[in-house]
Order: sequence, then structure tokens, then C-alpha cells
Amino acid sequence: MTAGLLGSDVPLAQKYDLALVDLDGVAYRGHEPIAHAAPSLAGARRAGMRLVFVTNNASREPGSVAEQLTGLDIPTTADEVMTAAQAAAALLRTRLEPGARVLVVGGAGLITAVHDAGFVIVESADDEPVAVAQGFAPELGWAQLAEAAYAVGRGAWHVASNLDLSLPTARGFAPGNGSLVGAVQAATGVRPDSAGKPSPTMYRLAVERAGAAAPLVIGDRLDTDLAGARAGDYPGLHVLTGVSTARDTILAAPGLRPHFVGEDLRSLLETHPLPARTDGWWTCGSAAARVVDGRLELDERAPADLDTVRAAAAAAWAATDQGVQLDAASVPDLPVGHH
Repeated sequence: MTAGLLGSDVPLAQKYDLALVDLDGVAYRGHEPIAHAAPSLAGARRAGMRLVFVTNNASREPGSVAEQLTGLDIPTTADEVMTAAQAAAALLRTRLEPGARVLVVGGAGLITAVHDAGFVIVESADDEPVAVAQGFAPELGWAQLAEAAYAVGRGAWHVASNLDLSLPTARGFAPGNGSLVGAVQAATGVRPDSAGKPSPTMYRLAVERAGAAAPLVIGDRLDTDLAGARAGDYPGLHVLTGVSTARDTILAAPGLRPHFVGEDLRSLLETHPLPARTDGWWTCGSAAARVVDGRLELDERAPADLDTVRAAAAAAWAATDQGVQLDAASVPDLPVGHH
């Protein structure tokens, strides 16, 4: 798949049959709805697109995620949710037989997923587990991390639901699962395997479960959601309602680049023009951008809108792919999306 942007002359909800939708920053923000999310997803479903919500959160059961979405006017069933806990259990199944002992360090979602995959759950390294499954739970403490370290130190396979270092909360960013996994890794010197984004494992599982022919990944973070799309060779839509900004998109390294960019989930119901190169400029709609001597230049007459983001990304990516060192200071903060 191209390392650049893709175009679509029909709405994305008609072009793709399954949307793999991230949760926080895309479908909702904490416990708050995101503007246009519910009606846009309803419109996508009416156009024939199916939805699976894919989250690096391993502490919650799919049913509770579905309930939260339903309460935000996004009617969802448990089988339309794919969690990193389910992906971690599937990863365990690739090497372990059912009945194998697994030390679970995490919340209810991970315990259920590992149990449902046919494993025997233990709580102590002295129970001789062959693997440690580690996911985030707010009640985790030193004692559980110590058991994990003891087991990994004795040779147990360390599988992490995800490696997100931080976790957005109402009060700011708190340590995420990756930070807690890092404590076990620091104690043992053993690098864990991870099932969560940016690994494409969850996307692949969701696509297989849905039997989809043309999936589209939707996320707000380039380093997890969109990196996972690139890693799995799935087209990715970056919506500007969460962590990564329009400027981040323009500066994105090849492995983090989206194929489409939208202000919010309304972009599922819209066409996406493809930037074109003419006379040294990359143009999209009324916007134009180019890179001269390593600096990004924008046509000043163009509005700061999505077409400007698309043209700027096309110009920046083409230049850096040819070995040009782009001056990041020349890339402006474009006021597109929520930040």
C-alpha cells in the first residue's frame, strides 16, 4: 500500500465494509461524548459499514465497553468490541495448549479473556505458570508485579496486553500498562511480547471475526492506532479529535502515516480528495504546499482546513521520502480538529 495519502471519490463508509474504531479520543473522550461521533457512526452503519471497537484497554470486559458506548447513543453489542485482553489471550494460544497455567496480572477483562481461551489462571509464581499475562488495572500493586517478575525470572513467557506508557484520565496522564510492564522488564531484563496496538494483532483478529473484505482502521494516535494500520497493511483514517494533531500528521514518519485524515467521524460520510503535484506545488482543493530548501511553504490564500493539511502532508512526505531533512519549525500548528 502506498506510503502516501489515498483518495476516495465515494464516502469512506461506502468504500470499506468494516470500521475498526478506536475508543478514547475517537468515539468518546473519557466519559464525555465527542461531537458528531454518534450520528456519524449511525450514518456509517446505514451505508452498510459494520463497526468493531478496538481498544488497548485490557481491564474492562467487552460488555461494559458496549454498555458505555450504548449510553452515549452508539448502540453496541459485546461482540462488536475487541480488547487488548482478548488479543493477549489469542497470542497465548499461538504457543500454549489449553489447560496451561497462566499467571494473570490485571483486571477482570484480562482474567475473563484468559479463562475463556482455555487456560488455568494462577496467582503465584510458585504455581509454576508457563506464561504471565499482564494488563492494566488501577488496583495493581507491588505484590502482583513482584509475582510477575518472579515467574518471568524463572522462564515464564511474558505477554503484555499493550505497552502504552501513559493513560489519559480526568486529572491528566497517569502511568499506563507499559509503565507497569516496564517495572517487570527492569527487574528481569526480559522484553515482553505485546498484543496491543501498534501490533496489528487486534485488527487481524477483528477482521477475521467479522469476515470483512475491506477494513478501515480509525484512530486518533499515530503511534498506536495508525502505526498498527501501517504494520498490518490496512488503510487508516486519522481523526483530529484526540492525541495526535494535524501538525503531527504532516511530520509523521512513514510507519506512522495515515492514509486519510478527517476532522472527526463525519469524515466517514465524506469523500477524500487526493493531493496532486503540479509545477512543484502539491495542491488539494484550493490549498497548495511545497517544500523549498527543507522548509514547508503554504499558499497563504488557502484557508487552514483539511485540504491544507492534505496538501502539506503530501509535500512534506514526498520531500522526506527523497531524503530531504524537513525543518519541523516550518510546519505550523493548523487549527483543524479538537485540541
